[in-house]
Amino acid sequence: MTTSERRAAVLGHPVAHSLSPVLHRTAYQALGLDAWSYGLHDVDEPDLPGFLSGLGAEWAGLSLTMPLKQAALRCVDVVQPLADAVGAVNTIIFQPGGLRVGANTDVYGLVQALKEASPQPATGGRSRGVIIGGGATAASAVAALGELGVHRPVVLVRSLGRAGTVLRAAATMGVEPELVALGTDRAGGLLRDAEIVISTVPGGASADLAPLVAATALDPAQALIDVVYEGWPTPLPTQWLASGGSVAPGYLMLLHQACEQVRLFTGRPAPVEAMRAALVGAVAGS
Repeated sequence: MTTSERRAAVLGHPVAHSLSPVLHRTAYQALGLDAWSYGLHDVDEPDLPGFLSGLGAEWAGLSLTMPLKQAALRCVDVVQPLADAVGAVNTIIFQPGGLRVGANTDVYGLVQALKEASPQPATGGRSRGVIIGGGATAASAVAALGELGVHRPVVLVRSLGRAGTVLRAAATMGVEPELVALGTDRAGGLLRDAEIVISTVPGGASADLAPLVAATALDPAQALIDVVYEGWPTPLPTQWLASGGSVAPGYLMLLHQACEQVRLFTGRPAPVEAMRAALVGAVAGS
């Protein structure tokens, strides 16, 4: 191991499908960081503390996927305010002396993806935003909508009793969500009227939602992002686009959150277009 060598990796369970190595390795190559490497490790929640304790001084950072985003809150020395607010750490940065800093780049990724989907992001709290789902990614979506000026989003959930993560995040950030049960008569109308929709539910649930926006005319300013990037496109964004709305594929969120991780790990601006090309190629190949 040379003193100049630097390491980073993605952790999760399962993690073999992750496209983070494609993004980070492309970035390091484009930046001329020949001594940097990026790996992939299958790590479950009980194994995270032990994995972290075994890392040496050559480590710069980690990307975390499910189910580690909440467990990591208990395994770092410092949690950045945004990560604390949404209750999820998807990035660990190792600082001199071994200090572990937990951060969240999912919110940044969502905001940038939505800005790409619609050239006129919502402002001033007047626009209606809808989040589908009530888990950790939905909590990041609450923060992303808040940054875009939507402070009273609607959150569509299967069970109102399982939205605690979203409600805690919203309370911390001064956002006032309205919880509405999926399957009620209101759900379809809320989706059709929304200017921004963020779907955080698995791909299979998308098929149940697509009929809610069928046979309707959407405006191109109405933007939807489905955070799922495996099996893209899922039925909901397919129908949304067919109805006239704008769509941001889930891999755009993945791209931009990884760009922010590259900046945090290396201290250099990420080569966005090189990373985008590599990601689009990988998604097409899969």
